[in-house]
Amino acid sequence: MTAFRMPSLGADMDEGTLVEWIKKPGDQLKRGDIIAVVETQKGAIEIEVFHDGVLEAIHVKTGSRVPVGEVLATIRTAEEPESAQPVPPEVVTQKPVYAPPAQVAAPFTPGLKITPAASSRAKELGIDVQSVFPGQDGIIGLKEIEVPSVPAKPKASRGINLDEMRNAIAAAMARSKREIPHYYVSSIIDMTAMMEWLATENARRTVSDRLLAAVPIIKACALGLQQVPELNGHFLDDRPLRIAEVKMGIGIALRGGGLIAPALALPDRLSLTEIMQRLSDLVARVRGGRLRSSELTEATVTLSNLGDNSADMVLPVIYPPQVAIIGVGQIDARPWVVDGTLASRKIATFAVAGDHRANDGRSAARFLRLLGEILQKPEML
Repeated sequence: MTAFRMPSLGADMDEGTLVEWIKKPGDQLKRGDIIAVVETQKGAIEIEVFHDGVLEAIHVKTGSRVPVGEVLATIRTAEEPESAQPVPPEVVTQKPVYAPPAQVAAPFTPGLKITPAASSRAKELGIDVQSVFPGQDGIIGLKEIEVPSVPAKPKASRGINLDEMRNAIAAAMARSKREIPHYYVSSIIDMTAMMEWLATENARRTVSDRLLAAVPIIKACALGLQQVPELNGHFLDDRPLRIAEVKMGIGIALRGGGLIAPALALPDRLSLTEIMQRLSDLVARVRGGRLRSSELTEATVTLSNLGDNSADMVLPVIYPPQVAIIGVGQIDARPWVVDGTLASRKIATFAVAGDHRANDGRSAARFLRLLGEILQKPEML
């Protein structure tokens, strides 16, 4: 049996609230399947499994606050025999919901599959669950129940509590500055060639297919990191761990405040169109509170892009356990000397914050030089 545990979804997370089971005992599981939804300070996160098998048993009820590392369920892998006494689905899908004194919980209706959290919420709202259509998996969950804003925890909606997110950011950044010996290196890069190429490229595309300036920057950074691998990885168990694949956390600002940096996997291997599509998808799901656990835990480096009409430079703080973060300010016209002549050029200031336990300023300087060279040939991206 494989223990499925409450994952750590960031340096700031000590526990989470189990909001909903998406799978039930007896269900077949494949790597990457969503098995549950957990409420954290970053919102409601869809939790994936990383083993093929069968969900053997569930050990935690919905609504429970669970510390990181505690066993939530057990999974029987393909080579293991079926348990002699399997846990029946009734444990989750058919157990009557608790009712306060003087009230009676509605009996389970044969054939109806509904999670306890959804059943409880439907009862609170006076919704007849017989009139609710199940999700694609045949189960009525919280997302199938029309839910207004809920002050109680766990929240049934996928919205993000900005106060809780600020607390999460504070915890992670305080840990970062307390534990990581930061250094900073910056460089001004001429972005004129890239911006001119981008304008020409977008003129050929439909409006819906046009690229943001962030897209070639993401790919250029990923290509540069492949040549300076000491900036791409984690610091774990008191030692640096280089990671071959680039999974770039992309800082995405939330309306009303707050920031999440989900991972965009392997941008060095994607076309610019694919990066734009995945970036658009990430932004939509971040602001809709629909991220997956892997997107919060797998980033090997982070890019913090201030964007247009912002500021010239940012000196970002490393997100543990990563060992570097890249910051880029706005792209703006500035006087620039070209072949001995003063000209107006589009420039941007890039900065690298590095963890001195894992790399040094020379590595960051080499990365920035390579990045500048890559961005001078945007047609090669």
